[in-house]
Amino acid sequence: MTFIKTLATVGLTVAALGATAPAFAQAWPTKPIRLIVPYSAGGGADNAARILAQTMGKSLGQTVVIDNRPGASGMIGGQAVAQADPDGYTVLYDASTYAVNPVLRKMPFDAAKDLIPVSLAVSVPNILVVPPKAPYNNFKEFLAYAQKNPGKVTYASYGAGSPAHLVGELLKNQAKLDMLHVPYKGGAPALADVMGGQVDAYFANAASGLSYVQSNRLKAIAVTSAKRMAALPEVTTIQENGFKDFDVLEWNGFFVPKGTPAAVVDRLAKEVKVAVNDAETRGKLEKLGLDPVGSTPAEFASFIQKETTRWGALVKSNNITVE
Repeated sequence: MTFIKTLATVGLTVAALGATAPAFAQAWPTKPIRLIVPYSAGGGADNAARILAQTMGKSLGQTVVIDNRPGASGMIGGQAVAQADPDGYTVLYDASTYAVNPVLRKMPFDAAKDLIPVSLAVSVPNILVVPPKAPYNNFKEFLAYAQKNPGKVTYASYGAGSPAHLVGELLKNQAKLDMLHVPYKGGAPALADVMGGQVDAYFANAASGLSYVQSNRLKAIAVTSAKRMAALPEVTTIQENGFKDFDVLEWNGFFVPKGTPAAVVDRLAKEVKVAVNDAETRGKLEKLGLDPVGSTPAEFASFIQKETTRWGALVKSNNITVE
């Protein structure tokens, strides 16, 4: 009889625990949410995060506070979230380097095991930009010039192993070009040297490079997405120029620590989707050259896996290192 009573007690306890997660999720959030952006304030990811945080905060009924933790290619901020309590109140807003770091760097945490993908928020193509006085005015002319001048054409990036570096390596592979990579410590000095003609080309994130093209300080000769950019309808895609598998987008997305209740993860993903579909928010993002997305956790997890596999293969084939 005592044994039966004990089983009954255990059953009630398990049932109570099982009810805790939905109850917690239903109550969440009851206090401000900290959104860690592992990049400097004023950058592309930070600007997008602040737009989304404002809209999501209104919908959630709580302030979403931006906490910039730049450094180590996003790993400092990523580690802070990986080590945070999995209660839904510490969230990571990371970018494309999230999928590149595991194949290039020794990481202080395991992104695949320690963090949960929540939603792909926005994507953005790269714009292949060149100096205003460059002797080529479109991608075909650039390609012909690079082929006739092997080893002489330089392309900038905002750091070894950055998405801007890898997309350049991808073009070198597919077009069989011999170009010299010139890494910079950030996008601003890279853009400055391309404008000044010290470097021949740069795959600029549209969020940071579009304004320079529109003001004629840089010349756009191609975009890396599968379709043309609405803001630059006259600029062809690299795919249109004969490279059918060339489709590269930089992106931003939300992550939470492992162990965060599934109901909270789903709620947060739904809030992201609501935010990117808000007309005013969408307009602000598109003005930055960003394409609002909003995905499910499962869709984002699949996307991350494909991105990591893709860039991992390129890193290996081109023997890319960050040392």
